[in-house]
Amino acid sequence: MAKRRDRRVPADSDRRQNIVKTAIKNNQPGNAASNPYIDRRFLFYFFFFIAIPIVSVAVYRIKYAPDTNNTLFSIYERGLVRPNVNYQEILTENSKLSQNTSRRHYTYPILAYITPWNSRGYELAKRFSSKLTHISPVWYDLKSEGTQLVLEGRHNADMGWISELRRNGHALVLPRIVLEAFPNELFRKKKQRDKAIDLVITECKEMGYDGIVLESWSRWAAYGVLNDPDMRKTALQFIKLLGQALHSASSERNNEDGLQLVYVIGPPHSENVQEHDFGPEDLLSLSDAVDGFSLMTYDFSSPHNPGPSAPLKWIQSTLRLLLGTTVNSARSLSHKIFIGINFYGNDFILSEGLGGGAITGREYLSLLEKHKPVLQWEKKSGEHFFLYSDDHHIKHAVFYPSLMSISMRLKEAHSWGAGISIWEIGQGLDYFFDLL
Repeated sequence: MAKRRDRRVPADSDRRQNIVKTAIKNNQPGNAASNPYIDRRFLFYFFFFIAIPIVSVAVYRIKYAPDTNNTLFSIYERGLVRPNVNYQEILTENSKLSQNTSRRHYTYPILAYITPWNSRGYELAKRFSSKLTHISPVWYDLKSEGTQLVLEGRHNADMGWISELRRNGHALVLPRIVLEAFPNELFRKKKQRDKAIDLVITECKEMGYDGIVLESWSRWAAYGVLNDPDMRKTALQFIKLLGQALHSASSERNNEDGLQLVYVIGPPHSENVQEHDFGPEDLLSLSDAVDGFSLMTYDFSSPHNPGPSAPLKWIQSTLRLLLGTTVNSARSLSHKIFIGINFYGNDFILSEGLGGGAITGREYLSLLEKHKPVLQWEKKSGEHFFLYSDDHHIKHAVFYPSLMSISMRLKEAHSWGAGISIWEIGQGLDYFFDLL
């Protein structure tokens, strides 16, 4: 093969070099070929055999190189955060992220919920752990079994996942515990209260958690606890005792700071705080014992009352009602509030009887791809939605968060100096994390 190659015409690069050398030699002073005609010929050979091929290669590389720019620039640099968006843009851009996935844009605390029934949330928590300050896997229930209390849910715990989280970032792991124990037994017997607190502390120590997220208020309302002044006082006292016990406890990771308690609260149900609502007085009462309050500012609408998931004005009025408007009021505690932001949406049925329910990002993208709808921006609520008719000609309205709607809620939270809580990150689109 080598001999066969030797018989070939010289390669283009050799030919170009010979031509240039000859041209230079002939153009030396005193040489008969040194004349304007030879100069022009030299320039012709130079551009034709050297300059033009170099430029051509450069243009080819620029034109046909893999397109990585969309993953290098942020959603703001790509001009994606705006009211007028279309379905094709969302389908094309939702999985593209800026190059730096660990840089935080929202400087206040971010609490991210993870659910066992949505494994995608586990992966996203690892991928974006540097953007999160608190991660709450929904794992536990504290229940009554006869006269005994039982903490269920350890089988959900994934210690390998937690180890990976901690290698990638510094987010605190606070599993959620739903308090389902019968309140009459829990609040009237000191031994029951002590047992409940001991179960929580022991689990945190044995599993190496950084604390817990506790949810109980809505269940207490259902049991009528909050309508009884004495029972309500005892319920608040239980939260205080739990918070104090957590703060006094230590673990291998938290020898000095103790364990944290985040308490889940719902928004008031009307413009005035009712007796079953969590209000400003409750916030002040628990402020020393609780490290943060996860405010559920979502689920504004329902299948029986279709509409936006979390109207911005409703969020604003909820914060004013809970925190007040003056510096001397509960507003000084705004740094302890995690304003709720939904990463899920809703697909509501508008005809043939009301209905429908929550959808995830994957389901949302499927609807966009199938129906190719026109997205509308509802300025009053600060949310995007679209309408479509299904295969049975039944009309639907879909409300799902967008870059614009989330961005507006982050700005609102920032104006209060508050953190945010996300339910739940596995239900969102990847490029939502570019906002955090």
